[in-house]
Amino acid sequence: MKSSLTAFILFITTIISLFNPSTQSKVSLSITPTVLAKSGDPIRIQWSGIAEPSKLDWLGIYSPPDSDHENFIGYVFLNSSVTWQSGSGSISLPLINLRSNYSLRIFRWVESEINPKKHDHDNNPLPGTAHLLAKSVEVGFGSGRVPEQIHLGFTEKADEMRVMFLTGDREERRVRYGVREGKLDRVAVARVERYEREHMCEEPANSSVGWRDPGWIHDGVMKNLKKGVRYYYQVGSDAGGWSSTRSFVSRNEDSDETIAFLFGDMGTATPYSTFLRTQEESIATMKWILRDIEALGDKPAFISHIGDISYARGYSWLWDHFFTQIEPVASKVAYHVCVGNHEYNWPSQPWRPEWSVGSYGKDGGGECGVPYSLKFKMPGNSLEPTGTRAPATRNLYYSFDVGAVHFVYMSTETNFLKGSNQYNFLKHDLESVNRNNTPFVVVQGHRPMYTTSNEIRDAPLREKMLEHLEPLFVKNKVTLALWGHVHRYERFCPVNNFTCGSMGLEGEDWEAFPVHIVIGMAGQDWQPIWEPRPDHPKDPIFPQAKRSLYRGGEFGYTRLVATKEKLQLSYVGNHDGEVHDMVEILASGQVLSGNGDSSVDGAGARGEAAQSEFSLLVKGVSVLLLGAFIGYVLGFISRSRKEATPKNSWTPVKTDDV
Repeated sequence: MKSSLTAFILFITTIISLFNPSTQSKVSLSITPTVLAKSGDPIRIQWSGIAEPSKLDWLGIYSPPDSDHENFIGYVFLNSSVTWQSGSGSISLPLINLRSNYSLRIFRWVESEINPKKHDHDNNPLPGTAHLLAKSVEVGFGSGRVPEQIHLGFTEKADEMRVMFLTGDREERRVRYGVREGKLDRVAVARVERYEREHMCEEPANSSVGWRDPGWIHDGVMKNLKKGVRYYYQVGSDAGGWSSTRSFVSRNEDSDETIAFLFGDMGTATPYSTFLRTQEESIATMKWILRDIEALGDKPAFISHIGDISYARGYSWLWDHFFTQIEPVASKVAYHVCVGNHEYNWPSQPWRPEWSVGSYGKDGGGECGVPYSLKFKMPGNSLEPTGTRAPATRNLYYSFDVGAVHFVYMSTETNFLKGSNQYNFLKHDLESVNRNNTPFVVVQGHRPMYTTSNEIRDAPLREKMLEHLEPLFVKNKVTLALWGHVHRYERFCPVNNFTCGSMGLEGEDWEAFPVHIVIGMAGQDWQPIWEPRPDHPKDPIFPQAKRSLYRGGEFGYTRLVATKEKLQLSYVGNHDGEVHDMVEILASGQVLSGNGDSSVDGAGARGEAAQSEFSLLVKGVSVLLLGAFIGYVLGFISRSRKEATPKNSWTPVKTDDV
């Protein structure tokens, strides 16, 4: 009996020692370097001395470094290292500057401790934190107060360019700029603001899990710019440090050429797993657009991202990842946005009519539009009160001209019905367009008016858009209506009330109806099925409606090139950087065939020449840029995801998250 008791005590002691951090003193965890120069720089993480390593042992990433165990920002399973079974291993991870130091912790987790109530966005169980094996020293950034997350935007004036950036304090920062890189002799003082935890509406945005210090947002405007000239600029201060020198090409009112890159639903990528699914395809989208921008030389262009921006959804560090990822592009050209459901929606949002309950849910993660409203500053002064302590939601609807195109942005998340402020703005704006100066009008919003995806929750909202907005678009001869939300590309015929108008290619009568295109394929990886046959709703046969001329599921973006004679919109696929679909529209509103082969009386030759020249430039630059991005985006995040991909048994389960 005594021997049995002794054996039992020995067994219990062994189990306790296995999970007791004090008996795991031989587990070492080292980080090099411990001071990083800038956001996106990598650290090398090495560990050794783990007894009886398990495939569920994991590394937690924490910032601030004193966060509770459950409040990690991300995690990596140790079995991502090829030597993990020896109890030793190493991985590399890039770190984003969150204005607070990091610490890393190794935990043991066993299958018997899996909690089915604690899971991530894809219903995979979140790792447990009961058994800490090791904790690292702190890791920080030596850059201190140097601005980061730099991005440009247009103002209401064509001779201005806005630049926004982030720092860790509210001290005065400036923008210095000029036409010569070595002589930045003009200066603008940046205004500064921030938002607080109490401005968030719900969890996780206002919880200890999702909230992190958002930093201070600085906003400077470069004024009296010459037309179509390359300007060089820096942001910062003598006391806090200056950014590296960046450049952009100013708008040119004397040119009728327009170049833009447009997409929706991109998101961001992280080199670790976190509470939400992130969007790795966003890396390729930015890579190819950067290629295109480099090919332009000294031609101006801009970005249009129409909703579902970062997919942070209440986990604030994902906004930091997003802005770091787009900075190589957004610091070169203006980056314009409109609001999507994942920036805004929450159950008590001010405008939530009964018919919209299926559409307007909790998609914003409790952010209620606040980060979106402050981190961007679009032209105009549109805003809607939130009805909470949060500041009013901004950047809802606005417009501007670039070359031959008048661009209009709207919000599908706030009131757009007749009589609303937004409807009145859209009506006045569309009726006031000077078609001699800008023969093309492009309207953009997040949720589509037309789609053949089987996305039935938004059906009542689409009915309201068709009732209230389509007559406005048709009457004012809108050229293109671009939408996101559905994570596919789909191009429609010139359409009114679900009926295709004639394109007049055979000499028949025609009318200029808007061409609707869904462009929500820039990164988010949940793909809806197409609309099934009404008489066989469960059969996997999805006939393409007559009004839908092209649809595809490949990730990518669109490229718009226009002159006063012709507008051409091309769909570029991420897997090869090549054009997969294209539509041409004449200034008269006549839509040519989508393959670019048609021509009417030779009109549009300049547009074709511009697109041809652009394609040649792209091919030349592709030789230099193909397969590589810069800094953070492809330098380390791609490699880190390959090194850090969990090789456990969990299988991601897609959810119907649009």
